[in-house]
Amino acid sequence: MLSAYRGATLQIHAGWKVGLTGANGSGKSSLFAMLRDQLHPDQGDLDMPPAWVIAHVAQETPGLAQSAIGYVLDGDAELRRIEADLAAAERTGDDAHNGTHIGELHARLHEIDGYAARSRAASLLDGLGFSQSDIERPVADFSGGWRMRLNLAQALMCRSDLLLLDEPTNHLDLDAVIWLEAWLRDYRGTLLLISHDREFLDACVTHIAHIEQR
Repeated sequence: MLSAYRGATLQIHAGWKVGLTGANGSGKSSLFAMLRDQLHPDQGDLDMPPAWVIAHVAQETPGLAQSAIGYVLDGDAELRRIEADLAAAERTGDDAHNGTHIGELHARLHEIDGYAARSRAASLLDGLGFSQSDIERPVADFSGGWRMRLNLAQALMCRSDLLLLDEPTNHLDLDAVIWLEAWLRDYRGTLLLISHDREFLDACVTHIAHIEQR
């Protein structure tokens, strides 16, 4: 149930970068939860392209033995599915049907730029302040603030249609904030960004949606 809004209408066009502003408790995070299908409106409708891929920053990071770069690569779910399917197909054998399937998987991997995925993940980690030696360290080695940076990198790794960011600069230093501003300006999907930092919003968004009095 969502009671934060009454009589409100909002239309966001594909490719818009929208800063979502309003006082604490006004319903910004509730809107994100509704877009992620975690909350549902009591009345009214939410219409969104059904095939859209939505990326968001996880709020928890378990103490994994997985490497930092492996964790970031998990953000591209299709990449990971193709990699798993390829590994399974290559174990199956070398009949003609399986060979065709392997060829199709490699073709799709090429279409999504999968061969450069590790390089993209490393670039995200570098931009967010991780050193070259950090990328192979286990996730469990990092403090809470650095794990939140890993969560942000994982969200950015997703080839999303809609990116939801809630105060993404909270755990970033100035260099990482400047890098993130540039990354978001180049992002080709639709962005919804919650932030109280006016300069950061000015650098990243094209529109503002302000929530007030429901």
